[in-house]
Amino acid sequence: MSQLRLLPSRLGAQASRLLAPHDVHMFNRRSRSSGPPATFPSGKRGGSSSYMEEMYFAWLENPQSVHKIRGHHVAQLDPLGILDADLDSFVPSDLITTIDKLAFYDLREADLDKEFQLPTTTFIGGSEHTLSLREIIRRLESTYCQHIGLEFMFINDVEQCQWIRQKFETPGVMQFSSEEKRTLLARLVRSMRFEDFLARKWSSEKRFGLEGCEVMIPALKTIIDKSSEMGIENVILGMPHRGRLNVLANVIRKDLEQIFCQFDPKLEAADEGSGDVKYHLGMYHERINRVTNRNITLSLVANPSHLEAVDPVVQGKTKAEQFYRGDAQGKKVMSILVHGDAAFAGQGVVYETFHLSDLPSYTTNGTVHVVVNNQIGFTTDPRMARSSPYPTDVARVVNAPIFHVNADDPEAVIYVCSVAAEWRNTFNKDVVVDLVCYRRRGHNEMDEPMFTQPLMYKQIHRQVPVLKKYADKLIAEGTVTLQEFEEEIAKYDRICEEAYGRSKDKKILHIKHWLDSPWPGFFNVDGEPKSMTCPATGIPEDVLTHIGEVASSVPVADFKIHTGLSRILRGRADMTKTRTVDWALAEYMAFGSLLKEGIHVRLSGQDVERGTFSHRHHVLHDQEVDRRTCVPMNHLWPDQAPYTVCNSSLSEYGVLGFELGYAMASPNALVLWEAQFGDFHNTAQCIIDQFISTGQAKWVRHNGIVLLLPHGMEGMGPEHSSARPERFLQMSNDDSDAYPVFTEDFEVSQLYDCNWIVVNCSTPASYFHVLRRQVLLPFRKPLIIFTPKSLLRHPEAKSSFDQMVSGTSFQRVIPEDGAATQAPERVRRLIFCTGKVYYDLVKERSSQGLEEQVAITRLEQISPFPFDLIKREAEKYPGAELVWCQEEHKNMGYYDYISPRFMTILGRARPIWYVGRDPAAAPATGNRNTHLVSLKKFLDSAFNLQAFEGKTF
Repeated sequence: MSQLRLLPSRLGAQASRLLAPHDVHMFNRRSRSSGPPATFPSGKRGGSSSYMEEMYFAWLENPQSVHKIRGHHVAQLDPLGILDADLDSFVPSDLITTIDKLAFYDLREADLDKEFQLPTTTFIGGSEHTLSLREIIRRLESTYCQHIGLEFMFINDVEQCQWIRQKFETPGVMQFSSEEKRTLLARLVRSMRFEDFLARKWSSEKRFGLEGCEVMIPALKTIIDKSSEMGIENVILGMPHRGRLNVLANVIRKDLEQIFCQFDPKLEAADEGSGDVKYHLGMYHERINRVTNRNITLSLVANPSHLEAVDPVVQGKTKAEQFYRGDAQGKKVMSILVHGDAAFAGQGVVYETFHLSDLPSYTTNGTVHVVVNNQIGFTTDPRMARSSPYPTDVARVVNAPIFHVNADDPEAVIYVCSVAAEWRNTFNKDVVVDLVCYRRRGHNEMDEPMFTQPLMYKQIHRQVPVLKKYADKLIAEGTVTLQEFEEEIAKYDRICEEAYGRSKDKKILHIKHWLDSPWPGFFNVDGEPKSMTCPATGIPEDVLTHIGEVASSVPVADFKIHTGLSRILRGRADMTKTRTVDWALAEYMAFGSLLKEGIHVRLSGQDVERGTFSHRHHVLHDQEVDRRTCVPMNHLWPDQAPYTVCNSSLSEYGVLGFELGYAMASPNALVLWEAQFGDFHNTAQCIIDQFISTGQAKWVRHNGIVLLLPHGMEGMGPEHSSARPERFLQMSNDDSDAYPVFTEDFEVSQLYDCNWIVVNCSTPASYFHVLRRQVLLPFRKPLIIFTPKSLLRHPEAKSSFDQMVSGTSFQRVIPEDGAATQAPERVRRLIFCTGKVYYDLVKERSSQGLEEQVAITRLEQISPFPFDLIKREAEKYPGAELVWCQEEHKNMGYYDYISPRFMTILGRARPIWYVGRDPAAAPATGNRNTHLVSLKKFLDSAFNLQAFEGKTF
């Protein structure tokens, strides 16, 4: 306890300096007439001990007796005046907001007119060094206790804290010119009249309007203006549905007629896909910023109803745009994220995204977060929606300053937003603007909020709109006249009416007009692929050899590697000499060859640098010099594209969303996310369901993201076995019942029409080819690869250079090539399978001597289903029973997907029998013996040639 009591005296000086601007007891006082500076008492106990020390001693006696020192408790943040933005409504008794509290500090009313010398840590004096206590209190209240509440004292950087103080404490900082005020009024007119126009024309339509927070439009425009002034050329936005149409109209500047025609129920869709509701759509627009007269590119990323899911996607896209521009410091490209108060506090992906903000391979050098704080979440009161005082408290984990502001004070909002943009540009760190506002209507325009918030909505119904409040203020001070104000309204109303008239002529909806990430030059002018050919993916042997040599070396001098790694590199060198590759070397050659061709490769995920199974080792670590690393992949050729491999935070949802956004930015890259184990992808299921599998159908957005999902039943228990292939196949859009027409370009047409590609490679060569095919196709589709675990080191799971050299390509189906092909008419059983189980089947077939009677065919690509090749294989063995064998349980894996497709291609003339594990609830057993028994059981069935005699299909 005695050591604890010493702590304040040791840290008191620094801590007191930090607290000084908020605690007037720290100021020295000086009489107007005489005397040197003297420190006045800090409290009723008298003496000159620091206030912090006194509070600390009180806390030691009773922690409940000491309040949390927060000046923003008394800031007037709520436009409604009925709720506290901070759930803790307690106001510390010793905050000097009225003169009747002077006695707490042993001061009298006469002391109010005495002069006090100001410390160097405050800026309230401006050019003055002394102020009367009355003026000190007035200026502090003006800064911290009006319509702006500041949270920054938790930031452990004195320079940053002082920067914020200077921006808000300096006298006169919130002075606006007449022109600035008129611009602000005009922007408010557009924001509010846009909502009014939609309400008049489509009163019964959901539009998730911005009423109650119309100031968000000038707020966003101010952030963009200020950022443009400081050199930003590209702004990427993410936001939920509330106010989205207004942002599209008045921030992005989407043509109004294209917005209005979305309300026409007779509008026909002309593009591919199913489309999405109007308040989910995105947009990309290049225009001149009227304030700075500079070019600005604005992109609003399309998103689903799943709140905050778009956050990491925006950050990934921003990171990619910065990368391709060489903008390492984020001075050209930035992101803005708009949040709702309930979602910002409630959705875990917000936290995951914040924790990417300062990681070297994920940072976007600061994001401006704007929280539309309606003080309600659908029907849920904040006191039932979060445990933290503010909805923005999550931002404190990354030392982001938080600026709370009353949204009914437009000038305060604009100033705060300007400071936020400056902060981001100065410190390259996140910042939060909390717009404390209200929601004039229910959750949507059809919802009745009085059911659950009657008192709040009685006040809202009485609330004067912010536009009228601000217009009255400007008219009263002579900045504008009533006539000018009315003319501004009439002008915008006329713009809306004219656009409405033009919108009636639109009969067809083109979703591509709402594309958030166009790829100029990649498609033809109609948005179609420039060709429909499937390229060969093999490469010259000398390239394979060169990559193998680099992969087995340390291309940096005096670099000490681990002895175990030396053995791995020697193994790679031996394989290169014998013209063979294992899984890790095949991946190296796929990546390396693409880098040679100018294709940027980025591999991200948990532990990907070494690899979960210690097979990859793309980053070498010097064993004698801390943090000295080498990435041999970046030493292949002098003019190669860059390779990025980065261990991620322990996050799936946030990181997969980030990589998806990264892949949106350019088609000329291979972007991969690897799960530590395949089943861990289910914590990122929202990204998979709402963005990856459906993104093109909803938003005409092509994306070539690759998911590497380690998969295989190997006795490791239910959580480290299955990547849940059945889920990906169930979401595949190819029709199981439609008999295909086999044209010359059938393979590439299938790929173009699918929503994603699902493969389970059985050889390193297949893995090599499918990775290269992914970026050589004339379009982009997500690629799901079930990658191996035990096959990484399986002696039979190797490929020859002959399977990878020029002229070779990816084989969707690998047919039997052994003894059974010599007399196919005598083959009694044809087993179809995919992935690792092939090696179990081959071993068992050999042990039973059935090589001539049983053929085994592998499906490397499962979806889109290779109808043409399956038909050819089945016809090759006319007398054989057809069996599907899988190591997964019957209700999982591939059987439910492949079975109806086999029936379609076979015309239901021959059955496809199932061999595998029985149905189960869990993906795999946790008992090693049970695993081996079930394996033996289905392998016995696979080669029991009498197993299906007498059975009907």
